[in-house]
Amino acid sequence: MDFHVFDTYVKSKSGQTMHFDVITDKKNVENAIEFAKKWLESIGEKDAKITTEECKFCHSQSVSEEIEIDIMTDGYFIAKMEGCPE
Repeated sequence: MDFHVFDTYVKSKSGQTMHFDVITDKKNVENAIEFAKKWLESIGEKDAKITTEECKFCHSQSVSEEIEIDIMTDGYFIAKMEGCPE
């Protein structure tokens, strides 16, 4: 099964750019933005600006079983790239 990757760049409160991918089973940017907002809130960045300018569909791909389980459980997976908290 292919999953959809949304390449996302968001400025943190400190001004640092956080780069992460939102991976989901639906190719829907509005859903991806909602998932990104949910994750940002969980890391204390609920005021970060995120629109279709910051979150864009990139490609579709297969994922590991662990990531697939997270997506089936939570609806999404966040793949942290650069500037994201551990």
